[in-house]
Amino acid sequence: MTATENVPMIDTADTLAELCERVARSERVALDTEFHTERSYSPRLMVVQLAFDDGAVIVDPLALPDLRPLLDALGDTIVIGHALSSDLKIFADRFDRVPSSIFDTQVAAAFLGYGMQVSLADLVRDLEHVRLAKSQTVSDWSTRPFTARQIEYLVDDVAHLLPMYDKLVQRLENSGRLTWALEECAPLGDIERFRADERRAYMRIPGAMRMNRRELGVLSEIVKLRDRMARERDLPLKYIIADDVVAGLATLRPKRVEELDQLRRLDAGARKSLGRAIIDAVARGEAMPEEELPQRPQRPLGTSRDTLASLMGVVVGEIARANDLPQSLLVPRAGLERVAREVPRSREAFEAALELSQWRLGLVAEPLWRLLSGEDALRIEGYAHGDPKIRLTP
Repeated sequence: MTATENVPMIDTADTLAELCERVARSERVALDTEFHTERSYSPRLMVVQLAFDDGAVIVDPLALPDLRPLLDALGDTIVIGHALSSDLKIFADRFDRVPSSIFDTQVAAAFLGYGMQVSLADLVRDLEHVRLAKSQTVSDWSTRPFTARQIEYLVDDVAHLLPMYDKLVQRLENSGRLTWALEECAPLGDIERFRADERRAYMRIPGAMRMNRRELGVLSEIVKLRDRMARERDLPLKYIIADDVVAGLATLRPKRVEELDQLRRLDAGARKSLGRAIIDAVARGEAMPEEELPQRPQRPLGTSRDTLASLMGVVVGEIARANDLPQSLLVPRAGLERVAREVPRSREAFEAALELSQWRLGLVAEPLWRLLSGEDALRIEGYAHGDPKIRLTP
């Protein structure tokens, strides 16, 4: 049972300043957050937990809405956490900052045979031989004061991260994969990773694949309008205009507010408050020069090219199995499809099309290129004995 009575609560400017000084003096800090996602444009930060080698603290973002000083202090230390992408995305959205040096224990564990999505509870149980109590997973973190069980849960989520960091780093060093893991974690410290590309946001709308370029121009302007309104009002996108209505507007391309009546899922309130802005967005899309219109999404691969991507996937799967790594960690399917679509003729062009980091290329580039260039062939061995294995053979 984690002691809860001596866990400091950081909820004043003075205690925050003291915490920032402590963080800046520390070589490493463990981090976790709790947030609510239901009714806001971006998740609302409710709690920040930090752990040091000599104890944990809890930061109250409701009492301290501007945590930029803490984020600045975290920029001078190694920040250790588990599955940190969502936490860092909140920091980027709310404070335009992320810590620069990140070690994600979930990412690191993937290089040690744990798979891509090992949970914190499973990793703590395996490395620290501790079972975490997860009874507060669906707790309402907007309530104050916290109960003893809530505090125990909050502390447990960070208390084991620093000891696990030590064990993971040692195992990664022993296996020769520490550099790989650090390379994989490094982009988490780049704020650009968490900034949405407004120019490509229209691609997420169902039905975009079927639209022509002019419709996509209108669609992109409506998506930008929706995003701006949702951000200003701090509401989920669907509360502004639902995806299917956005797609309907792009194909209808209304010229007058009255035409919006044809869309039954755009209620009277939305028509009144957004009608003029929607018509203006449609007009911007209609007036967009031909050369500036969005490109149509790439069509799915044809049968033969899809088969080629699948064959490369088989090779990647065998390489992953041989190295006890998740296949998706080695080469995303999109990279294989890009090679199948572009058919690069040289080894250099082939490696560029894969768009992989050096450690990945070191594992997959040679066998994939030998397969594609016809130097090696796929062969199944051991099937008759009930133990089939796929080999690349000259």
